[in-house]
Amino acid sequence: MSIFIPTYFSPISQYSEIVKADSIVFELEDNFQKQSYRNRCYIYNSNGKQLLSIPVKHQTKDIRKKTKDTLVENDFPWQDQHFKSLQIAYRTSPFFDFLEDDIAPIFHKKYKYLHDLNIDTFLFITDALQVDSQFTTTKSYEIEPTEKDFRFLADRKNQPKNVVEKYIQMFDDKHGFLPNLSILDLLFMEGPNAISYL
Repeated sequence: MSIFIPTYFSPISQYSEIVKADSIVFELEDNFQKQSYRNRCYIYNSNGKQLLSIPVKHQTKDIRKKTKDTLVENDFPWQDQHFKSLQIAYRTSPFFDFLEDDIAPIFHKKYKYLHDLNIDTFLFITDALQVDSQFTTTKSYEIEPTEKDFRFLADRKNQPKNVVEKYIQMFDDKHGFLPNLSILDLLFMEGPNAISYL
C-alpha cells in the first residue's frame, strides 16, 4: 500500500510512484497547504513553464482546514482559463486531439470540494494510462503511516531530482527540457508510451 495526497493533474514524480503502487490510499485528513500541488500544476507553453492554479476559498485565516474540507472558489472563470491554456499549449502535440474530449468534462463540471476535482483528474489520468484506478481514503491522520508514504510529493519544494528520462516536449527547442511538469505534459506528448517512461 502507498499513501498519496490527491493533487491537481499531479507532477510526473507522483505518477511515477502511483503506477508502481500495489494499492493506493489517498490522504484526506491532512491540513491543506498553500502553494502545493493540491491546487496547482505546471505545463509547458511557448514562454516556458506556466502555472495553472485553482482558487480556493479561505474562510478564516487562523483555523487550519483539512484537505477534504477545502472549497473551490468558483467566482472566477478558472476552468475556462485552464482549458484554454491547455488547448493553446498542446493543440499541436501528438496526443492532445485524442484526449481533448475525455478531459473536457473536468473543465465544465462545477466542483464544490477540491479533493473531488483532484480525484477526477486522477481517474482521467489512470484511464488514459490504462492503469488500475482503485483507491481508498484515510479515515484519520497518521504522522507515520504503515503504508509507503509518498505524501511529500504534493509539496512543490520537496521533489526528487531525477524523475524521468528526457522526452520530446513542445517547446524544448526554445527553452530546453523542463523536468517534472504535470503528467499532462508527458501524456499529450507520449500518449500510451507515457507508461513506459513512468
